[in-house]
Amino acid sequence: MPKNNKLELKEYCLSLDIDLFGIADIEGIKNEFLISPKVLVKMNRAVCLGMRISRAALEEIEEVPTRMYFHHYRMVNMFLDQIALRVGSYIQKKGHLSLAIPSSQIIDWKKLSAHASHRKLGVLAGLGWIGRNNLLVNKEFGSQFRLVTILTDMPLEADMPVKEDCGLCRLCVQACPAQAIKEGPEQFEHTKCFEKLREFQKQRQVDSYVCGICVNICKGKI
Repeated sequence: MPKNNKLELKEYCLSLDIDLFGIADIEGIKNEFLISPKVLVKMNRAVCLGMRISRAALEEIEEVPTRMYFHHYRMVNMFLDQIALRVGSYIQKKGHLSLAIPSSQIIDWKKLSAHASHRKLGVLAGLGWIGRNNLLVNKEFGSQFRLVTILTDMPLEADMPVKEDCGLCRLCVQACPAQAIKEGPEQFEHTKCFEKLREFQKQRQVDSYVCGICVNICKGKI
């Protein structure tokens, strides 16, 4: 049953133009979520979905993010949130609980924390690894994608984390305008990153804290 449920759900999600699909077992990390325990106690799986970012929008970025990238970034997040609602509705109609975690709703900007870490769930779902840039890195797409998550109690076969890393690549370390990226993700300097985001927001007169420089440089194999 869990395997069949997963195959059916994956087919449905891919029909919605999703580029990445994975299932994470969340039993061991519920204490890290900023979600009511009375809701979480009933959930044991996370459906992790990803959509590629436009390479053309990214390649326009040089030393600072562009208005085009800001717009595209918001549109991808909106699309993913709409997809998450549809997938959640699909799961609920099957008789199971579902809770969509917003694609880009930061609760604490200085810590860059949200209701749940899409990146960590993506690792558990086998979609990639945490790179030096402190983002989820996928073998095919690099970091050039956005994520959304749906928590559920639906019986689903979980994926396994991949055993890969950034290897010798340090392009993001060299490209980071804030010098926030170090040798490993555990050394990533959140404060430096946030200060640069604030600077970009002021310079570009936009309403989001977005950079995209390290995303642009992390291309993957496609």
